Amino acid sequence: MLTGDVRRALLALAVGGFAIGTGEFVMMGLLPQVASDLSVSIPRAGQLISVYALGVVVGAPLLTAASVRFRRKTVLLVLMSWFAAGNLLSAAAPTFGLVMLGRFVSGLPHGAFFGAGAVVAGSLVEKNRKNSAMAVMFAGLTVANIVGVPLTTILGQHTGWRAVYAIVGVIGLLAVAAIAVAVPGDAAPADPEHEVSIVHELRAFAKAEVWLVLGIAMLGGGGLFATFSYITPMMTNVTGYADSSITWLLVLFGLGMTVGNLAGARIADRFPTRTLLLSLVAEIVVAFAFLGADHNRVTAAIAIFLFPLTSLAGLPTMQGRIIALAGGAPNLAAASIQAAFNIANSLGAYLAGLAISAGYGYSSPNFVAGILVVIGLGLAVAATFVERRHGRESVLLPEARDSDQLAKVN
Repeated sequence: MLTGDVRRALLALAVGGFAIGTGEFVMMGLLPQVASDLSVSIPRAGQLISVYALGVVVGAPLLTAASVRFRRKTVLLVLMSWFAAGNLLSAAAPTFGLVMLGRFVSGLPHGAFFGAGAVVAGSLVEKNRKNSAMAVMFAGLTVANIVGVPLTTILGQHTGWRAVYAIVGVIGLLAVAAIAVAVPGDAAPADPEHEVSIVHELRAFAKAEVWLVLGIAMLGGGGLFATFSYITPMMTNVTGYADSSITWLLVLFGLGMTVGNLAGARIADRFPTRTLLLSLVAEIVVAFAFLGADHNRVTAAIAIFLFPLTSLAGLPTMQGRIIALAGGAPNLAAASIQAAFNIANSLGAYLAGLAISAGYGYSSPNFVAGILVVIGLGLAVAATFVERRHGRESVLLPEARDSDQLAKVN
């Protein structure tokens, strides 16, 4: 049972996740409006999604490395303040180039924030509840897609997309205040048996298992983002939904993310391997089914709910395992999973944009998505086979409970 102080701390982290989730995903609902306002094509506007993801990829290792010696609470406060400032810059930027700069700046603290937040969340509870605690923080990101993204999409359609990013900046400042009040100053103290240094943090990346997790995250997440980067033009041009219906479709997307994240966390606490592999298989099925489902309003709505559910169900396993694999140096490893997901964001959006620009239509991102996840599943299955052959236990095989068990098999 979580104490009141722990609940408040996790809620404060979730507010930060809510701000980041709203800022990251609202672009998908406003892509046509942004393209029109900035006088660029929709695929060109889609590059704003990719450049934000690039900011995450660049910022996650660099900012984590720069902050590894500081208290986790201080790091969280600085990173969330940075995120708020970047979104306010996005709102005020007058040209497409400056908006791209604003999105890049906004993305820089994203991965490092979730990395530090995951370490803090896991440190507040017993070892057998770490996945669930981290899922509460990530629930802020998924709930953003139920409440934050739909509401700001409506606002953006009526008052302009710039107002949306100004509001995201304000939510970021509220998260700063919540973290300052609720997160304990001694959360996630350094392991006294390990030197707190970037060199020690980098040692985790000498393990092949860490790279396996990152590769699977990149490909599995790439499938989700290939489709949902262009979900608005897909639903309006292919399925026949009106612009006013996009808000409710985004609510379905957010519900799917939330259910997948929370259900995946509960199952992953007991069966991490099965949860990850089954989520990849299910995501492939949904991606290819979406090729036909997007021509019918009912089946398209069902697919919009199931796609993020299947994708996010594997996230708690990957986040929990990479922290366990890193042992006493979890900060950079935890941030790297966010970098991997945002490489997925950038890769998925870019490849789907190429398919659309080549004339294959707004359904083509679903095919791109399916192919990416198939490759990810192939990587997971191959890794499992190799590890069994060598009699090793790692990310895909053990139902090990903590880093001590992992240390024994390494």
